[in-house]
Amino acid sequence: MKSTQVTIKDIAKALNISISTVSRALRGLPEIHPDTRKAVLKLAEELDYQPNQLAKNLAKSRTKTIGVIVPNLSYYFFSAALNSIEEAAMQAGYSVLVCQSHESYLREVTNIQNLLRGQVEGLIISLARDTNEYEHINRLVRKNIPLVLFDRYSDGLSVSKVIVNNRESAFVATEHLINNGCKNIGFLAGPPNMLLSKERMLGYQDALKQHNLPFLLQNIAHSDFTQDNTVVQTLELLNRSKIDGIVAVSDRIAYSAMYALKQKGIQVPEDIAIVSFNNEPICTLLSPTLSSISQPIQDMGNEAVRILINQIEAEEDVIIPVETKILPTQLIIRESSGFFS
Repeated sequence: MKSTQVTIKDIAKALNISISTVSRALRGLPEIHPDTRKAVLKLAEELDYQPNQLAKNLAKSRTKTIGVIVPNLSYYFFSAALNSIEEAAMQAGYSVLVCQSHESYLREVTNIQNLLRGQVEGLIISLARDTNEYEHINRLVRKNIPLVLFDRYSDGLSVSKVIVNNRESAFVATEHLINNGCKNIGFLAGPPNMLLSKERMLGYQDALKQHNLPFLLQNIAHSDFTQDNTVVQTLELLNRSKIDGIVAVSDRIAYSAMYALKQKGIQVPEDIAIVSFNNEPICTLLSPTLSSISQPIQDMGNEAVRILINQIEAEEDVIIPVETKILPTQLIIRESSGFFS
C-alpha cells in the first residue's frame, strides 16, 4: 500500500510556479518574493506537505525499514515486545528503527516525523501516556502510511491494532480476589485519559456487579506509572477506604503499591491481596510473589509485524482492511492474592 504524499510538484502546479521556486520558498531563501513564500507555505500547510516523507518513488528504492515507537524501553513489556518485533522483522527481511516517546505526546509526534524523514516504510506505535489528541495518527491514515498500533490505542482511530481483551482480563483478575474472600477492592488505575486503563476499570466494575459488590469512586486511584506518584496514590486510597484487595493496572504500579503498603505495616495478602497485569519477571522475585495477568508479548510483536508488512507489500490498487487482532491472556496466581504453594 503506497503513500499518497503531497510533493513540491503538486504545490508548484497548484500555484502555477516552478518547482525550484517552491523549493526555495520552503527553504526560506531570500530571493523569493514574500507574497510567493507566503502562498507556498500556506498551501503546503493546507495540503499537509512534509519533505522527504515516504516519497512515491520509495517502491523503486526500498528501505526495508520499519519504525517503532514505544512509551519507554525501561518498561519490561515494551522492551520484550521490541525483541519480538525486531526478530519478526528480521525474519521478513526488514530492519527496525526505534524511538521512545517517554510518555510524551509532543515527543511522540516528533518521533513520527523523524522516522518518516528517515524513510521508514511503515510504523508500529504504542501510544504515550499523555496522548489524548490523535490528529498525528489520523494524518498517517489519510496518507495511507502503513501503520499498526499495539497494546495502547484509541478506539476512535480507524487503524489496525494488536491488543488483548483488557476488560475481560480485568474481570478475571477482580473475580479472583472476590473468590478469595475480598469484599472491598480498590483499583489502582493509570491516567484518566488512557483507554487501556479505562477498559480494565470496566472489567473491574463488571466483576463487582456480577458478585453484587458496590462500585465506589473512593476505591479508585489514578497513577502516572512513576513509583513516587503510585506510592502517594496508594496511601491516599488507604486513607479514603478500608480496602482488602487491590487490582493494579500494571505490575509497575503493583510493586510500588506493595512498597507503600509495607511502609504502613500492612501485610500482603493477609491484610490486602493484590493482583496486576503484565506478569513481568520481577513478579517471581518480590516477596510475596505477585499474581498477575500474563499477556502474550511475543505474539503481539509477531502479529504487529505481520499486519504491517501485509500493508507495506500490498499492491498499489489493493485496499487492505483495518485488522484488529485480540490475543488471549492468562491469570498467573501467586502469593500476593492469597495463594500459597
